[in-house]
Amino acid sequence: MQRRIQIALVALGVIVTLIGAVIIAGAYRNDSKINANKATAVADVISADRLHAAVNFVTPDGVLRNPKLGLLYPTNLSTGQRILVDYDASDPDNLARPVGRNARLSIVPALSVIAAGWAAVILVLVVVAESGRRSRRSAA
Repeated sequence: MQRRIQIALVALGVIVTLIGAVIIAGAYRNDSKINANKATAVADVISADRLHAAVNFVTPDGVLRNPKLGLLYPTNLSTGQRILVDYDASDPDNLARPVGRNARLSIVPALSVIAAGWAAVILVLVVVAESGRRSRRSAA
């Protein structure tokens, strides 16, 4: 039983690692899509918090855009700011980021997720191993 629990915990650690890798890969994919059809506009930040920023900007065709999921890399923005955004000209309603920010900003948070996940897995592995050792000692 202990062995199955340990295998499941290691599998959980691998899954957490894969999640972190997908976070980084997704950020680089989004950046490459923006860079392939990059356009720049002045945007108004209409709402912002630590993890999300909603903006409005006007594209050259005169259409007011508001990316559905907000900006990529939204940290340190505040409501009411006017900023420059790079966006995917072929998909301005989905992909936009503040000028000067890129996928490298996703590396530290993704590595933090991986590190925290493995720290929790290792802690539980030690607890399971210790409880198994104690139960074997008491049975002997």
